[in-house]
Order: sequence, then structure tokens, then C-alpha cells
Amino acid sequence: MASATVPAGPTTAGRAAPRTTTPTTTAGGADPPVLRAVVAGRPVDAGASWANLDPVDGSVRSWVQESDQALVDRAVRAARAALDGPWGRLSVAQRTALLRRVADRVEARFEEFVLAESGDTGKPLAQARELDVARAVANFRAFADTVAAAGQPSFLTDLAGGKHALNYAVRKPLGVVAVIVPWNLPLLLLTWKAAPALACGNAVVVKPSEWTPTTATLLAEVLAEAGVPDGVYNVVHGFGPGSAGQFLTEHPGVDGVTFTGSSATGSAIMRAVAPRVRPVSFELGGKNAAIVFADADLELTLAGLTRSVFANTGQVCLCTERVYVERPVFDEVTAGLVKQAEALRLGRPDDPATTTGPLISAEHRDKVLGYYRLAEEQGARVLVGGGVPALGGGLDGGSWISPTLWTGLTNEDAPLREEIFGPCAALVPFDTEDEAVRLANDTDYGLASAVWTTNLSRGHRVAQRMRVGLSWVNTWFLRDLRSPFGGVGLSGIGREGGEHSLDFYTELTNVCVAL
Repeated sequence: MASATVPAGPTTAGRAAPRTTTPTTTAGGADPPVLRAVVAGRPVDAGASWANLDPVDGSVRSWVQESDQALVDRAVRAARAALDGPWGRLSVAQRTALLRRVADRVEARFEEFVLAESGDTGKPLAQARELDVARAVANFRAFADTVAAAGQPSFLTDLAGGKHALNYAVRKPLGVVAVIVPWNLPLLLLTWKAAPALACGNAVVVKPSEWTPTTATLLAEVLAEAGVPDGVYNVVHGFGPGSAGQFLTEHPGVDGVTFTGSSATGSAIMRAVAPRVRPVSFELGGKNAAIVFADADLELTLAGLTRSVFANTGQVCLCTERVYVERPVFDEVTAGLVKQAEALRLGRPDDPATTTGPLISAEHRDKVLGYYRLAEEQGARVLVGGGVPALGGGLDGGSWISPTLWTGLTNEDAPLREEIFGPCAALVPFDTEDEAVRLANDTDYGLASAVWTTNLSRGHRVAQRMRVGLSWVNTWFLRDLRSPFGGVGLSGIGREGGEHSLDFYTELTNVCVAL
């Protein structure tokens, strides 16, 4: 692999460059709101604050109070007290009824969540409606249904003398779960973790990303409205090392950690929990490949690639950053994808014509631009994009970047080996099926892949040969919430989804009864 040095970007649990700015008022003259920790059902004042900036124009959306070690300890203790209180005595039916009530309350405040999620991330309102908030509602209902229907096998054991023993397993909550949430799909991924954790009877302490603190705080209000007892859902705000992320993962009262974010941060969390041998569930980075065969339906394929490369400005762990195209259609696919990229419209979230928002922050844009420069240094031909657009209209203070495509790179070059997490991809030709599989699997990551072909046998065959946790054929981002989700290699540990989530959020006790 070619060596390279690029600017380090922010991570979910790592301290980002400080967001220092002079306190200002909003355009309407009001002071920006202050976001506080939520402990035992109540907002709690903390010490220092940082500015939560709007990635669209750089203005101050809110001030966020950083939770210190003492406040994190209070949150963990509140969660433990909830387990020992009325929450711990609820039946499965009572807990799942509460979760369905939470889903109803999110729906009742749907547009409030849409505006909060779009405001923190800069994504178009339509995407926040159709994906982020809709999935949050679905997550609560799906895991309520899963836990309500879950059972365990039992075994009748034959013993000497014609006697028997009955073995059956009982699920019990894991305990206090630390939920550390990324900034790309903050509400969706928060509820993907908190919903099964709560359905299984745990209490949680949530640390949202420092870049996207709003919906995690808003969700605390909704859970309280739905009647979830105090202390079951707590929120602490902060960064990683030397801040709330480190204090939470190292806390002796935490029984498990679930995290979505960078592989480097996942490694740091593993080191933090290792002395106490706590379980972890990690969905980490990806360097996902798409394979396009010459017999693919090109219209369907180009539409799918446009989504998989550019969705959410490339800030989805499942996004495609490597596109391998069979040589007979390489030029056609390349030209078609360039045309699709040129048709994307960058703009304000509330503009119906907007397809693409900004990156999450100026710091993350610096990281992605570092890869844009590096790609050219390593011989890439820039087909479209490659820099920062001039949008005007008050947007030039935002974290905007151009959707970008390259040819001329190989698997030896850093832009094809390291996760970029931006709206970009390299297109590389191949000649045989075996070569395509080898190229796609030539990575330290292993989260997702997509295979595009009209040959059904080949689609099955190649998809099964991918060294990933999730392999799509003729589609992308299509999910059944009951199916297993996770990665291999640097892409994570464990599986979530349906009953697979229950395996992490519960402990099993086997009961053996001599009959």
C-alpha cells in the first residue's frame, strides 16, 4: 500500500478540534439554546460549553455543556438505580408497550425531530423525513415486536434409570449499557441501539457525537412523555479522550458498550473495557466495494451507484468508495456515473431541489480534501469534482465539498485502502469474475458490498464470496430489521438486528431441573 499522511478527522469518541466561537444570537435575534445533560429524567447543568455549528453556513445552532467525570458518574448511578427500581420489575409486555408509546410520541413530534436532525447534520429535510426519523419510529416498534415474540429452546435430557432433566434458558438484562452514537445518522443509529437495549430491560447512558447532540437530548423528553421511568435513559455530552467518552467507557458501573464509528475509536474503547472484560458491540468503518458486471442493467446500476456513493454526502458507513467495473462497460458506466454526479444539487436543506448537503464539519472537510489532494498526487484522473464548490447565498461559511469521481488508481493507493467518508469513489476496470472478487476482498475492512448483474446464479455466487457482513445484489441500503447487521475485520465485532441484538443486550442463565 502506498504510504500517505492525511489530516485526521473527528471521530465519535475522539476529541475534535475545539469549536470555539464568540457567543452570538440567531438570525431572529434570539440566543442559541443551551443543551444540557439529562440524568434521572432531569436536565443537569455542567461546566464548560462548546458551540454546535450549523454545517450549512457555520452559524451557531446551540451551546452544548460538556459533562465532566462527576456528571458521567451520576448518570451511570442513575441508570443503576433505575434497574433496581420499578423499571427492573416491569414485565416484557409492559416494557414493549412503553416502547410502542415512545414510537407514537416520536411520530407526534415528527417534524420537530426532522428539523433537529437536519439542523445538526445539514442533510436535506426530505432525507431526514424519509430515512432518519422514519427509521427511528420503526426501530422502536420493530424491537418491541422482536422482544415480545422472542423465546428460548428447552432440552429434555435423558438420564440413567429412566429419569430426565429439563434445561431451559432465561434472558436477563445486561445491565447499564453505554450507547455511543456517531454523527452521520445520529437519531437512526441511536434508536437502533437504545430501542433493543430498553426492550431487553437495560438502562442506558447515551453519549451522542459532539457534532450532533440535539436529537439525543430531544428523545429524552419523548421517553419521559411516554412514561419511561427516570434514569432509564440518560444523556451526557462531550468528546472522547479526557471527556465524557473516556469517562463513560472506563466507568466500572457500565456493563457493556455499543458503539458505531471509526475503527480507531473502537480499538480505544476495547482497551478501555479490557481490564473489566466488558462485552462490546461495534459497527466500525468501511471501505465498501461495488462490482458491476457487463450484463448488469445499467439504468438500475447507475441509479444504485449514485445512491451508494453520494447518499448523505458519502457519510454512511455502508457507502461505496470502490467501484469495480467489467471492462466492456467500463467507459459507459464511468460516463453515466459522472453525469449522475453532475446532476446532484447542493443547497439548503429546506430547498426541495437539494439532493446533497454539506459535510458534518470544517474539520471533516479538511480530512476529505486531504484525500482529494492525495488521490491526484498518486495519479488519479479527476472525472468530476475534486474541490470545494462556491455556492454563494450565505453558504460559503459551511462545510461544503464537491462530489468526486476518479479513475487511474489501484488497490495499492491509499484512497482505495483507507476510509474517506465523503462523496467520492474510484472506478477500476476488471476482466474476470475471480479478479473482481479478489479486488473487492483486498481490504482490511469488511462491512458491505454490492453486486450488479442480471445473472442470478452469478449474483448469488459472488455475493457469498464477499468477505463482508452484508452483501447486496442489484440493490443498496435495503434492510430488513430482523436480519443480522455488522462487519468483519476492521469493520466491527458482533451482529445487531432482530434477535441478534438480543444476544448482546441480554445475559443467558441456563436453568437445569432434575425431574
